[in-house]
Amino acid sequence: MIIANSSSNDIEEIFRLYRLATDFQRTKNIVLWPEFERSLIETEIAENRQWKIVLDNEIACIWVTAFSDPQIWGKRNADPAVYIHRIATNPAFRGRNLVAVIVDWAKKHARENHKQFIRMDTVGENTALINYYKKCGFDFLGLVKLGDTDSLPGHYHDAEVSLFEINCAV
Repeated sequence: MIIANSSSNDIEEIFRLYRLATDFQRTKNIVLWPEFERSLIETEIAENRQWKIVLDNEIACIWVTAFSDPQIWGKRNADPAVYIHRIATNPAFRGRNLVAVIVDWAKKHARENHKQFIRMDTVGENTALINYYKKCGFDFLGLVKLGDTDSLPGHYHDAEVSLFEINCAV
């Protein structure tokens, strides 16, 4: 297993995984991811914030990190945190508990970057996903109605989000 930054060579596969994730969301009757702008993904890659797990020479999972997320986390954004966004798993690798792998990696990433928290959000109250993230070590902090979402992707507009956190100092 390799965990590494995604490269520009991965862009088509990243978009394929996002499309597959959206198709999966559709089957669960939950809020769908919008089609993300190519420039967003290119920027995340250039800033070394787009990540991948490679298994058997295939991208098994992707995600994005940030060190700031004020529109979702509000005043809590002042806390030293790593924020994880848009986890998308290749269907060929589902069931391998890759979120737990990401959590282990994120704990190390947080320590290396002097961050106390690992945080995530998901749009809506998806109880199955909430329970899964709790099993992966996250505390569920509850639902929050977002305010100014103009610069966030479309699925955040007029949405409530479920917030999750791991305190690495505990």
